[in-house]
Amino acid sequence: MLIERIFGKRDILVPYFKFRKELRGNIESVLLKEIFQLRYEVYCLECQFLPTEEFQNGLESDEYDDCATHFAAYTMEDEIVGTVRLVQPLTSLDYPFESHCSIFDTFEMPDRAIAGEISRLVVRKTHRRRRGDSMEGVSKDFLEKGSSATIKPHQGGKTRRGNSPLLLLGLYREMYRYSRQNGIRFWYAAMERSLARSLDKMGFRFVPIGPQTDYYGPVTPFIVDLNELEERLQRENKFLAAWFNDQPIPFKIVFFTFLGSFWQRLTKRRT
Repeated sequence: MLIERIFGKRDILVPYFKFRKELRGNIESVLLKEIFQLRYEVYCLECQFLPTEEFQNGLESDEYDDCATHFAAYTMEDEIVGTVRLVQPLTSLDYPFESHCSIFDTFEMPDRAIAGEISRLVVRKTHRRRRGDSMEGVSKDFLEKGSSATIKPHQGGKTRRGNSPLLLLGLYREMYRYSRQNGIRFWYAAMERSLARSLDKMGFRFVPIGPQTDYYGPVTPFIVDLNELEERLQRENKFLAAWFNDQPIPFKIVFFTFLGSFWQRLTKRRT
């Protein structure tokens, strides 16, 4: 596994997952059907945020799906385990959060051409592994002790427990790359403050733009500036900055990952 990652055959940070996206307008795709099924499983059956009778076909979808870019995470065995979408509404539609949240009078929304809203973030229950994991798969330990500076390649082995919150990071990286390639600088999100704290520890400093309200639970509308994210990662974790931007990973990171894994396995054999 480690050798595959060093030579680029698997992602050096999230080797257990692969990611796919579906561009706006292709509402009949097979990928979207799998995404809608997963959303139905989490939003309707597990969390009961939405009534099952509204989706007799077992596919949770709404009017924003046709103007969103969808991202999905799969296991190496091709099981979908997570999804999120980035909505850029048509001029006739508000952003999804505007239907449920109010914003501060002093906040000026950026041009719609350079902004999108993150919504419908779900992670399959089987991939929330530890007791206390959030709905997004973030462990309590990372929320209490983690930071962007501590996110480094896992040192190998069969266990996947070290990956939290890397499934979430992988989805956000896909959205980030797409946004940078398409001139999107700002993301909105209506979310619980605990998720905002988790994302802040991953480098995404979401700023509240309105008061807390009840929208699938107590949520607050936020915004993040991707320019600020890039500057922060360059300061705090150059490996993570390179990984997000699909740039070559510094050789010393790869070398010390390999060395650490070798030493860890050697000491286990001795004990």
